[in-house]
Amino acid sequence: MLRRIYDWTLSLSAHPQALWALAVVSFVESSVFPIPPDVLMIPMIIAAPRRAWLIAAVATISSVLGGLAGYWIGSALFEQVGQPILELYGKGDRFDEFSDWYNQFGAWAVLVAGVTPFPFKVITILSGTTGLSLPIFIFASIVARGMRFFLVAGLLRAFGPPIRDFIERRLGLVFTLFCVALIGGFVVMHYL
Repeated sequence: MLRRIYDWTLSLSAHPQALWALAVVSFVESSVFPIPPDVLMIPMIIAAPRRAWLIAAVATISSVLGGLAGYWIGSALFEQVGQPILELYGKGDRFDEFSDWYNQFGAWAVLVAGVTPFPFKVITILSGTTGLSLPIFIFASIVARGMRFFLVAGLLRAFGPPIRDFIERRLGLVFTLFCVALIGGFVVMHYL
């Protein structure tokens, strides 16, 4: 099933309205869809490298707007969906503790999830559920998604098809290691 969705998403990159398809996929990926926009971006940029920055901008803007939809889902549907699930597992009383902790470090969670392979939709919904400051959420989303999509666009524009394998297979690992090093550096600086 997931492979069919992936193949269908990839096929959109050759469509005459591919930029609009990218906008839609980027939007829904940030709140519910399982396939990342990179699947569309990579072939689109390889086919038209001079449009790399436009493609990255569309993915970034659409992803942040989709993140706002995810934030709304978490904010508006928590009482109907989330709270009963927490209470079913006996964790309803611990949500306030978690919310306080998350809101203290939520910007980092948004940044890390926005650039790594971690599903961004989980963080967008969680940010709405815990009531993370909306301006902080928006700022962190713009920075994270922009960094991710513009880096992919820059690599593809500079190196073309040879970098495609690296991006598809290893860029998530590189981003993850970068985030671990960045957070580790802040932790070390905090305790020194």
